[in-house]
Amino acid sequence: MMVPAALLLLGALAAVVAPRLLARADWPDREPVVALWVWQCVVAAVLLCCVLSMTLSAAAAWMAVRGHVFAPAPHSVVDAYALGTGGAWAAATAVVLAGGGLWTAAMLTREIVRAGARRRRSRSELLDRAPLLPGEEPGSDRLVVLEGERPDAWWLPGTAPQLVITTAALRRLHGRQLDAVLAHEQGHAQARHDWLLHCSAALANGFPQVPVFAAFRDEMHRLVELAADDMASRRFGRLTTALALVELNEDRGVFGPAPTPQAHVPQRVHRLLTPPDRLTAARRLRLTAAGALVPVVPLLIAFVPGLRALG
Repeated sequence: MMVPAALLLLGALAAVVAPRLLARADWPDREPVVALWVWQCVVAAVLLCCVLSMTLSAAAAWMAVRGHVFAPAPHSVVDAYALGTGGAWAAATAVVLAGGGLWTAAMLTREIVRAGARRRRSRSELLDRAPLLPGEEPGSDRLVVLEGERPDAWWLPGTAPQLVITTAALRRLHGRQLDAVLAHEQGHAQARHDWLLHCSAALANGFPQVPVFAAFRDEMHRLVELAADDMASRRFGRLTTALALVELNEDRGVFGPAPTPQAHVPQRVHRLLTPPDRLTAARRLRLTAAGALVPVVPLLIAFVPGLRALG
């Protein structure tokens, strides 16, 4: 029964250490896409540790489960895991982790249902404000212009994502600034950032006492904006993208001394105006590979005893 305990210890260690290491590193702001990948790998590793520990604990506690998990394995492999030494501890661990898995599924389902309801409500409000012309189909227009006094632009996710922009934004943004704003929103749509936000919100809301999930949610909100900024700036320039952000947000008080919900906007503008040096291609590749290896570690811990027995 050492393997399930080792997996739980590894999951706890990754949940505590990885966010601190990423918070101290200087490269996530320079390479937000790579940072998004690494964060996903870390959270996947934590969840994988829990799933594998639950499976082996259940196999140790109940013969029926053991028969299914190790059905094709020879007796030497089963003996290598010492499953008969867990007792009540194995059953309790399996039940707690199974409950956590069911709760995670419930939170994700709730988040998807709520997101779908918000999306339907937003599309209904959009149709009220911008009715379809004769012959038009719902969702056929990829860009919708709304009458509005406040400059704003956003995207509605879904099977047919739509970009929405107000007339005030059209009046305020000039030339390539408008193109940069649209490219930013298209970046969100193309990368399906809504799924990252839904999953991170489900984990953070379902397990508010687990710091790694709260950090995952906060970083997803921040990094997806940086990634979309970079996509827009590569096409239309950093200065143009920064000016577009200023034009859209200067009337909201985000550049004043008092904190606001959009307090990250000045940081994004500063990042665009003083761009950090990008990492070399070799280092980006190393970080991507290192992130991909993080979920492999729990698999190695889980399968090494069986592979040794077979060897």
